[in-house]
Amino acid sequence: MKLQIYQVDAFASKAFEGNPAAVIPLNDWLDDDILQKIAEENNLSETAFFVYGDNDIQLRWFTPLEEVDLCGHATLACAHVLYKHLGYSKAQINFQTKSGKLIVSQTSSGYSMDFPASAPIELNSNLPTDLINGLGGVRPLQVLSAFDYIIVLDSEEVVKELTPELSLWLNIDLRGVVVTAPANDADVDFVSRCFFPKLRVNEDPITGSAHCELTPYWAEKLNKKTLTAQQLSMRSGMVFCKLNKDRVILTGNAIDYMVGEITL
Repeated sequence: MKLQIYQVDAFASKAFEGNPAAVIPLNDWLDDDILQKIAEENNLSETAFFVYGDNDIQLRWFTPLEEVDLCGHATLACAHVLYKHLGYSKAQINFQTKSGKLIVSQTSSGYSMDFPASAPIELNSNLPTDLINGLGGVRPLQVLSAFDYIIVLDSEEVVKELTPELSLWLNIDLRGVVVTAPANDADVDFVSRCFFPKLRVNEDPITGSAHCELTPYWAEKLNKKTLTAQQLSMRSGMVFCKLNKDRVILTGNAIDYMVGEITL
């Protein structure tokens, strides 16, 4: 069996920026253990698989370790492959996923993804010891939770310089840890870094799903619905965010890195 594979840099305008994702179109679903082995072989933070339905596209995402419920950058990469390589011509793509319906469309600014918002809840007591100790002595301004722990820090500099003890964050109960702070640049509203050691992704380059949590927080904090975000990984990247009631619109660009073929 041979399968087409596309590797796309998402939330990027040129190669070696943003977050790389593998995208593999399927005629029918393969066994889950095969999907997981392919993702492990690719060794990227996410490999996305999709199957065409009658009115929508079924989409799943796998890290090298396990399947996940939501992944923004690999969804963007799938939309890029569908529009650029596979002749998709409808105005929007309706993806059916474990997180419900996700809508992606092409715009003049890139690909816009309509995701469910996940407003984080502030934690005032009983903070997990390993979570706080993993900060290496850095004191958070706030600790919140959604599907990740959200840690608000003093400044962009503290976010940049943070060296977490990731072995401690292997023990937390949520997916991962997102640290964030206001941005220094007047053209950027907030910055972040994202750590998922439980998924064998110690630091994710650009994390679309994390901005489903960060956008509601910063929209309320800054009293604005449209925000520009920068994730401060080594590769770095920009995410343009808009809060629309209980949905978040995330917009970014994507670029091809590789097109190939898998032999099974």
